[in-house]
Amino acid sequence: MTMLMGRLAGVALELALAALLLLFLPPYYVYRFTASFLGSVFPDNVSGKVVLITGASSGIGEHLAYEYAKRGANLALVARREASLREVADNASALGSPSVLVLPADVSKPDDCLKFIDDTVAYFGRLDHLVNNASIWQVCKFEEVEDVSYFRTLMASKAAALNFYNTLRMELGGDVRITEIVPGVVESEITKGKMLTKEGEMKVDQDERDAILGPTPAEPVAAFAKTAVKDVCRGERYVFEPRWYLAVYLFRVCFPEILAWSSRLLTVKTLGRPATTDTVGRQILDMPGVRWFTQTASLRSPEIQAR
Repeated sequence: MTMLMGRLAGVALELALAALLLLFLPPYYVYRFTASFLGSVFPDNVSGKVVLITGASSGIGEHLAYEYAKRGANLALVARREASLREVADNASALGSPSVLVLPADVSKPDDCLKFIDDTVAYFGRLDHLVNNASIWQVCKFEEVEDVSYFRTLMASKAAALNFYNTLRMELGGDVRITEIVPGVVESEITKGKMLTKEGEMKVDQDERDAILGPTPAEPVAAFAKTAVKDVCRGERYVFEPRWYLAVYLFRVCFPEILAWSSRLLTVKTLGRPATTDTVGRQILDMPGVRWFTQTASLRSPEIQAR
């Protein structure tokens, strides 16, 4: 009897949730449309505000800095490579940023993170936008991992980001606005083939890159950054860029089996054998004209720093 009552309660809850969904979905989309329209008409004016960007020495972080600079924002740029940071700072100043602070630091070190936040506030007296952009890409199959604890720590940090920011929104309420940018394949050092091996060493392997990404179109980083900053200033909660990447997310939610099958078909040729770069995705990429159509010129260049 108890089991039956539990099942009936579950069915009743499902029906109630479905009814609530039908009831609230239309007004919710009216709200979303109105908020997006008002955000486009009255975007956040970042001129004179302070924006801190991690991973700003190249790729996405570099071009986000340029977009904020064009809007007149003061910048605090964080990355490990000081020389590259200073080049970005000079370019940002030329594009219109009133003041640029260069902060060499490693975001994997908590003490460095505390210091560059404190240094930014001490220098500018405020901090308005924090852009958590710094990232790395580790490539290997699970069966190849020898240090499972290291693998778990790295991958969990990526997978937990979505839930972390959802929880943060709940805790902070409306005091701090959070925008999550969900990028597809974007021109950067990572998509040029820079990756972390299972041993924790940095390397450049464009064969491995091609085996994983295959013929997926790569968006030029300047176009990505322009759209991302525009949508952040409009107050968007999520930004999928390029826009077609939203379809991948919807497939993951609505048709997970199809997405898993197609991903395995393109990126994993065989299981239970040593890793190979001879995937179906790479074979498609090597067809005449496909690489030229899907990859920007910089992704086809072998010139990249492995550090």
